[in-house]
Amino acid sequence: MSLFATSRALAFRPRAIASIQSPIAASWRRNYATDPKQSGGAGPNMHQQEHISEEAAKMAKIQGGQGPDLEMGTPVQELLEEDKEAQKNAPQVLKDSIKAGAQHPKPSQTRSFSTSARSRQEELSASNESPFDEAIVANTNFGASELAVPATPVTTTPTGHKFGLPTLPLPSNAHKDYRYDPVVRQFTNLMMQHGKLSVAQRNMSTILTHLRTQSPPNYNPSRPLLPGAPPPSHLPLNPVLYLTLAVDSIAPLLRIRSQRGAAGGGVALQIPVPLGLRQRRRTAFEWILDAASKRKSRGSGRDMFALRVAEEIVAIIEGRSSAWEKRTGIHKIATTARSNLTFGKTGLRR
Repeated sequence: MSLFATSRALAFRPRAIASIQSPIAASWRRNYATDPKQSGGAGPNMHQQEHISEEAAKMAKIQGGQGPDLEMGTPVQELLEEDKEAQKNAPQVLKDSIKAGAQHPKPSQTRSFSTSARSRQEELSASNESPFDEAIVANTNFGASELAVPATPVTTTPTGHKFGLPTLPLPSNAHKDYRYDPVVRQFTNLMMQHGKLSVAQRNMSTILTHLRTQSPPNYNPSRPLLPGAPPPSHLPLNPVLYLTLAVDSIAPLLRIRSQRGAAGGGVALQIPVPLGLRQRRRTAFEWILDAASKRKSRGSGRDMFALRVAEEIVAIIEGRSSAWEKRTGIHKIATTARSNLTFGKTGLRR
């Protein structure tokens, strides 16, 4: 049995090879030459005819003379005198001036005046004489000293900074964190609750606005304010002064400290202690806030508490506040216990 007889012919078709096209490298050389006729070609503003003054200057240079000044213009009359055809279309004014034979002298090379203000100022400051004529000054009602030009000092500003330098010493309200009055800042911080400074600042603004828009208060002779207090009509004009006067007037000068067992037998001894300025104002602020919280509101809204505080400040100025009784009571106790000021310094029991 033959194996070759049973085999079949298989068709073999090879795959065509894909042709890869390589890009032609760009040439960095040009294969053409520049036309020599194009180089140096005249543009629209090139090879223009020379001005008449330039031509006259060149002719004068050739002949060895002095030509016109190129920096200064040429009068129109001189151009019209040489061009007869242009005289026909010239204005009538120029025609009349040419016919009349008016001469127009050429401008000189030098000026009889100076445009420098600095040199003129130096001349005036150096000379002691008055710049005015004595004959003219004699016929007027003014004296030479009144008409004399005052010498202005020349101030030089330092360079190297974009904005002007501030004046020294700096004002107390120049710092952004300390630009408010100390009384306003301390009172605002005491009114603040839960760290809400913006709410306290809004209440302080409402208080100052109420003090500014209120009618002038009436002083009470039985409740004297600080010495040197301004008239009542001046307080609404300055609400910060209004607030400061009320706070400092009721601020106590001292506080009462109780020393337990110092009097013997377990009895506490009352000792007066002087206070500083901020401590006195803090006590006055606490009294004002306590009295304002007990007042009745006249309406509803977020500004009602601030209005009650403002009304309490007005009541202090007019002598109607309960803070006056507190201040008087502390001062009476301190006067009674003034003998205890030396406790602990003279060898007494502690």
